Amino acid sequence: MKIRNAVLRDSKIIAENNLMLAEESENKNINYKTVLEGVKAVITDRTKGFYLVVEENNEIIGQMMITFEWSDWQNKNIWWLQSLFIPKPWRMKGVFKQLFITIKDLALKNNVKTLKLYVHSNNIKAKQVYHKVKMIKKPYDFYQIKLKP
Repeated sequence: MKIRNAVLRDSKIIAENNLMLAEESENKNINYKTVLEGVKAVITDRTKGFYLVVEENNEIIGQMMITFEWSDWQNKNIWWLQSLFIPKPWRMKGVFKQLFITIKDLALKNNVKTLKLYVHSNNIKAKQVYHKVKMIKKPYDFYQIKLKP
């Protein structure tokens, strides 16, 4: 298993994985072209965040996007773990665990205070996985407003 930063040639598979993630986790159909452009935007502009991918035999078997938040209360960065996807044949084989260990190590080296993520309330399997790596459910609700269609 090899974990590395995503590059532009990975964009298509990451975007395809994001479509599967949206369908599987939230029963949503999202626009491939929009997602592909969004993936490319992150890969080409490190101020937005970055993707890590997991490879086995030159095949991407896992991915995670990290985005940034500044905490004035802590005077430290927070990293948000997003677009986490592992194809079904690779689940329960330690892919997430290795990816999570790698991101924790990177975060510590970059003086990051906290790793956060959000998960759909119905995604019980994901919640179990996060609990296993010692992530703690926090008492917050998530709100949003769309400003453009």
